[in-house]
Amino acid sequence: MVREVMKDPIFLGRRSEAAGAEDLPIARDLLDTLRAHAEGCVGMAANMIGEAKRIIAFYEEESGSYQMMLNPEILRQDGRYEAEEGCLSLPGTRKAVRWRKIKVRWQNEAMQTRVKTFSGFTAQIIQHELDHCNGILI
Repeated sequence: MVREVMKDPIFLGRRSEAAGAEDLPIARDLLDTLRAHAEGCVGMAANMIGEAKRIIAFYEEESGSYQMMLNPEILRQDGRYEAEEGCLSLPGTRKAVRWRKIKVRWQNEAMQTRVKTFSGFTAQIIQHELDHCNGILI
């Protein structure tokens, strides 16, 4: 189900809680909402649809498909740089410090733990969405 995009900075500024199997409907709604905004958006976090859960969805250029992560965390990072990013929930663009390569651990929709290294724009998207999960507004 496509949901309305949250724009309340007070709600978006709160840390999200861990996600469990019972939150998979939220993850599916997040993917539906991201796909509906594909023209101007490449990633979303669950708090952007009003759910304070650690779930992100993004378009991965490498595979050419949409991906979903529950409880993602960065294990390693390399290659610091400064980026300028926009956000569907906030007007304008802002500067943010990012890493060119990140190693991430998360759970998939079967609640299986996965680990993978991402680089380039996909890594930047994941970092932006993790900021959302941590209540950081860029």
